[in-house]
Amino acid sequence: MNQYQNVYISLGSNKGDKFKNLQDAITSIYFRIGNIKIISKVYKSPALGFEGDYFLNACLIVETELKPTKLMRELLTIEKSLGRTRTQKKEHESRIIDLDIIFFGDEVMNSKTLKLPHPEMHKRKFVLQPLSDIAPDVVHPKKKKDVSALLDGCKDKSDIESINLWLKNPSRAYDFSLYNYIAIEGNIGAGKTSLATKMAHDFNAKLILERFADNPFLPKFYEEPKRYAFTLEMSFLADRYQQISDDLSQLDLFKDFIISDYDVFKSLIFSKVTLPEDEFMLYRKLFYQVYKDIAKPDLYVYLYQNTKRLQENIKKRGRDYEQNIEDTYLENINSGYLEFLKNHPEFNVKIIDISDRDFVKNREDYLWILNEICG
Repeated sequence: MNQYQNVYISLGSNKGDKFKNLQDAITSIYFRIGNIKIISKVYKSPALGFEGDYFLNACLIVETELKPTKLMRELLTIEKSLGRTRTQKKEHESRIIDLDIIFFGDEVMNSKTLKLPHPEMHKRKFVLQPLSDIAPDVVHPKKKKDVSALLDGCKDKSDIESINLWLKNPSRAYDFSLYNYIAIEGNIGAGKTSLATKMAHDFNAKLILERFADNPFLPKFYEEPKRYAFTLEMSFLADRYQQISDDLSQLDLFKDFIISDYDVFKSLIFSKVTLPEDEFMLYRKLFYQVYKDIAKPDLYVYLYQNTKRLQENIKKRGRDYEQNIEDTYLENINSGYLEFLKNHPEFNVKIIDISDRDFVKNREDYLWILNEICG
């Protein structure tokens, strides 16, 4: 996944239902561009440089993985979808919606299609006032002044008035307040780590990731499964117990809930596939002794992907010791998970088929999964 970047976007409308235009734009930005961190108050301002109805303006901070040029293309697409057609005289005409990048982190850019920071932002009170609401201390990377100072020194004497209407953040539609602990599970290559990481970032959750990469027996197991299966499973049993017990016991007052990319019961599922019957019976006794007091997740999310997609994902991430995993092994693991879930009706489980989804590259797929989890 790419690095997240904070982007500061200005919105304006002076045609039609102005407030609805702003809200529709924000919803589209959330669905197409990234997580909205904060939205300013809405301000009423006069049209500058031409005769037209008053504007409603706002600013917001968005976290995105998009690069600046791609981001600008997405904003233009959103404008077009809302009925805006940009012309060369865009500064001197009314518009349904106007979306501008003010800052893209500390990026300085001067191309034919995009200039960063926005070259006129320091002259516009209708930009600086709402931007000052949400980012007063952000420093202009060229002028070396923060937004508050730019607002104080702005020569624009337009009458800017706040109105008693509040734009809604679409992320509020996803409510995880019912859960203290969510476990994301799935087969090898299903995407559980990527999903858990994205959700933890977007919804202020404490993230617990399995430390499987540190297990020295894992590469040996893939080379000689029969020889190293029991050693591997016992090693995982010890490692998972230590990690999950430590992480679940450490309360983080600044996080809203806990999310992990594994559940302790995966040890039973994998061991049943990899071990002969007598060794599995012994292993299961040890497992229940070790894990009897470990907290169980309030919600268990199982990401299902078909074998072809799993193999594609495994090849793509390029771990040498995984490259020769056979289809039958993945199919047995998947069957083991589904059988386990069927036999534990007391679990709060959501099985989500993402075989035709790519939530890492496609934000709409990611939001679809969130809907499935919260629905």
